[in-house]
This record gives sequence, structure tokens and C-alpha cells, in this order.
Amino acid sequence: MAGPRTLYEKIWDSHVVEDRGDGFALVYVDRHLVDDHSSAQAFDGLRAAGLKVRRPDATLAVVDHNAPTADRARTIADPRSRWQIETLEQNVKDFTVPYFPLSDERQGISHVVGPEQGFVLPGMFMVGGDSHASTHGAFGAIGFGIGTSEVEHVLATQTLVAKRLRTMRVTVDGELTSGVSAKDLVLTLIGRTGTSGATGCAIEYAGAAIRSLSMEARMTMSNMAVDAGATVGLIAPDETTFAYLKGRPYAPAQDTWDRAVAFWSGLSSDEAARFDRELSVDAAGLEPQVTWGTSPQDVVPVTGHVPDPDNEPDLEKRASMARRLAYMGLAGGAPMIGTSIDKVFIGSCTNGRIEDLRSAAAIVEGRKIASHVRGFVVPGSGLVKAQAEREGLDRIFLAAGFAWRESGCSLCLAMNGDHLAPGERCASTSSRNFEHRQGRGARTHLLSPAMAAAAAVRGCISDVRDLL
Repeated sequence: MAGPRTLYEKIWDSHVVEDRGDGFALVYVDRHLVDDHSSAQAFDGLRAAGLKVRRPDATLAVVDHNAPTADRARTIADPRSRWQIETLEQNVKDFTVPYFPLSDERQGISHVVGPEQGFVLPGMFMVGGDSHASTHGAFGAIGFGIGTSEVEHVLATQTLVAKRLRTMRVTVDGELTSGVSAKDLVLTLIGRTGTSGATGCAIEYAGAAIRSLSMEARMTMSNMAVDAGATVGLIAPDETTFAYLKGRPYAPAQDTWDRAVAFWSGLSSDEAARFDRELSVDAAGLEPQVTWGTSPQDVVPVTGHVPDPDNEPDLEKRASMARRLAYMGLAGGAPMIGTSIDKVFIGSCTNGRIEDLRSAAAIVEGRKIASHVRGFVVPGSGLVKAQAEREGLDRIFLAAGFAWRESGCSLCLAMNGDHLAPGERCASTSSRNFEHRQGRGARTHLLSPAMAAAAAVRGCISDVRDLL
């Protein structure tokens, strides 16, 4: 492609094997993450066709969706979870795919494990059998989720037929204030665009506020780009990226490191590059956010109120709002602060990293969670768990009344025994709050780790800034 190009276009163009001329192309895949939840049929397809995995060294498998987070010394109670884990273990053995089993400290959620290992590097094209593979865009790589048939295709050929995306730049200037995090920023964005506002797009986050974010915070932004409808969520690599990657197991060795950084440093959108859509956000005026409905776009500042359907002139939207509020058990016009909660979940591929646990621990240290609340802290990986324990974060959470669990997806999607009872209300650091997502009839409020910690202490939705 001639002329100025965006970062997405540069990476895409460098991976095209064959352009089909209809908006689709056969592209080369540098890295592929495989999990227990979406790969069984793909491996069965390889067996049926008598095929091998084309590049086992470019694939990494983990158990995450079905990983038990309580007592792993016991047999996995749920038969479907047990079958999916055992099937993955047999498949990686049969096809010689690198694998982190439940007994391995490196095991965890694929979108936490991948970055920890330096598995996806700037300029790469990666995919995984889960939509939040977009997380890896934080490293200046194209990353997105694929379906089971596509997983099979990548395993067999190390290529994928994919559609070229439109581009959207989200420029965030200003500075996040105390108590406001990347989770609040991305929820604000989704509230403005809706969950379909970036459909068919590769978002590139830019601006001073994005450049000031840590890698953990950047991963939160890229992780939830998909919840704004985007396929990809990119951030150009910089010194923050390089410092995070240096020394990681899959990162370039010392003798090739400088050469790699020199290449990565050129991965940015050209100054005159044209984006199909532009959006600007001022970080300075943002407040902590919390969702009120059954979509990530149903979000308001914590100091705000539940929207009142009676104030919505569009009859179809009014009816939809009323249905969502009925499911959530909320009244239009009610303040968000003071909404009682039953459980708190701190974890997930969105907010299960060490920085997330630190921010939550800072709020609960020296405090107790409310007597009617049950709290769960689920590290995103075994390495996060080990680091948190070295820092004493586990003792802070336990002293406050939280359960300290093993790594896994857990209550994010109610797998393997971790779920809410019908009607229970949860303050959750995960990415999605759809009906029944955390259990049949469960009611989910999305917020940041610090906000979830504040809710646990107060027993209701609260403004974390009051506890800082």
C-alpha cells in the first residue's frame, strides 16, 4: 500500500501472503494461543484429516476457562470442565504443542500468560480462540479472537483468511485523576460509542494519557476494545513496552535485543496517515465508572444516577432500558452510590494482573469487607499469584475477609463452580455484564479493581475517592 499508513495497515501489509482482492486476504500468523474452551473440535479436525500442527513452536496452550480456582488437589467436580481439560492435555501431547498445565506456576488466563511470557511482540500478527485476544494489541501487535474452524486452519497452516479492517483512532489527552483508572477510561469510551460503535474497526489508542499508562493499564484498554465492537485494539510500542518485554522467556535474547528494539521503534502510524474514524477523549474530566445495565455500554459515573426510561423519547429504546433495569432489579433515577451488593470479584483477563491486585489491596488494607459481602480475588496467572504473595497482598486480602484463589477465568463467566446465585448482585472487575454471564439470574456491575474493593468495604457501590 503506497502513501502514509496507520500502524494497523503496516502490520497487516507485512503479513499478507495473498490478497484476494475482495477485502479478504490470506495472512501469516506469528503466534497462536490455544485454550481448553475452544480447541477440542479443532484438534479433532486435524486428526480426521491426518494433519499435523504446522508450527508447534508458534503455539502456546493453557487451561483457563475451566481451571478450578479453589482446591486443585481434589478431582474437578464439573464433568464438562474435567472433560475439556483432559481433552486439551491429550491433544497437546498428541500434537507436541507447548503447554502450561494446572500444576505449572506459569498457568493462567491466556491473555495474561501470553504477555508475561513475551509470547507476542510488537509488529506481530496473533490470534486466539477467545475474543479478548485483542489484549495483545497493547504491545503494538495485531491480535484478535477466532472461531473453532479458524483455530483448526491456523494450527494446520499457520495462516488465516481474514478481512482487512477499517481504522479508528481514539486520542486521549489530559491526565487521569486520583481514583480513575484505565478501566474507567475504557468504560467511558464504550459508553460513548456503544458496543457496536467500532464494529469492523481496528482501534488505535493514542495521545498523552495513553502514553503515560503502564503496560497493565494498556492491556486493559486493548482487552476491552472488543467490547466497543472493535476487532483489534492497538497501542504503538515505546520505551514502556520495551522495558516490560525485556528478559521475558519468548522475547529476543540479549544479543539480538537492540536490533529488535530498533525495528519496534519504527512501528507507529505515519504522521499523515488517515483513519476512517477519529474520536477524542479528555482524561482530566473523567470520574470512576460503573455499569447499571446488561451491556458494557450501560455505564455512568459513580456519582450519577440510573437512567430513567421515562425520559427516553424513543419507544424501542425505552422498552429495552426497562427490560434491562427489570433484570438488574434497579429503578430508573436511583443513585448508583448506595446500591447494595452481595459479592465482589477481582480478577479476569481485564483486571487480574499484579497492578490490579495492588490497587485493590491498597483500598482494603487495614479494613474489613462488609459482613454480608463475599469477596473473591482470583489472580490472572500463577506468576501473578506468586508475586502477590511475595508482596504480601494475599495476607491483606485474607485479613480483610476475601477468599484468595488459584488463577483462572473463574467468575468472569461462571465456569467450574464459580458463579452467582439467581438475583445476587456482584461488583466485578471483568469485562462483560450480559444477562446470566456470572450465573443464572446474576446481576453484574462492571468497575475497576479499586472501585470493586471500595464496594466490598462499604457493602454497596461507592466512590473509591472517598477512601483514598
